[in-house]
Amino acid sequence: MPVIAPMPAARPTRIPSQRDGVEDAVAAGTTVDHLTETYRAHYRSLLGLAALLLDDTASCEDVVQEAFIRVHSARKRVRDPEKTLAYLRQTVVNLSRSALRRRILGLKLLSKPMPDMASAEEGAYDQLERDSLIKAMKGLQRRQREVLVLRYFADMTEAQVAETLGISLGSVKAYGSRGIAALRVAMEAPA
Repeated sequence: MPVIAPMPAARPTRIPSQRDGVEDAVAAGTTVDHLTETYRAHYRSLLGLAALLLDDTASCEDVVQEAFIRVHSARKRVRDPEKTLAYLRQTVVNLSRSALRRRILGLKLLSKPMPDMASAEEGAYDQLERDSLIKAMKGLQRRQREVLVLRYFADMTEAQVAETLGISLGSVKAYGSRGIAALRVAMEAPA
């Protein structure tokens, strides 16, 4: 994966340490100048480190920039300027882990579509069919409609329908078959 750095990589420069007689740099922590030099010298390598941990260039750049911002904010705590790069590397690793954790959590929380959900077209078609069925049912004789509703929508047996309506079993069968035939004709007729 190609990684592009906004600043050209320069040769790492040696930053004066306490041994060289610069006591105020150590006493005050890592200086802004030292952090700027570290940025120029090691930005590409830190970007490469992030690229090994993350999958896209934009995230890598964000992580490295955030690492520099955090180390800059905490530069007083980095007492030894020689350890600035180590702090930056560790910060890049930690921020990369956090980014991956957020992505994994986001993927887990994404709502998954129901496998047997109907599309909008199917729902509209089903509604049209229901409407035409209701219209056709209203066109049936009262007794045919009662038998079909109890038999097929209330899921009753023919004997239960006969008992409920107070008619014979033969009448239930006759009303049922005539009602289905009338529905078939009404449903096939053009609207």
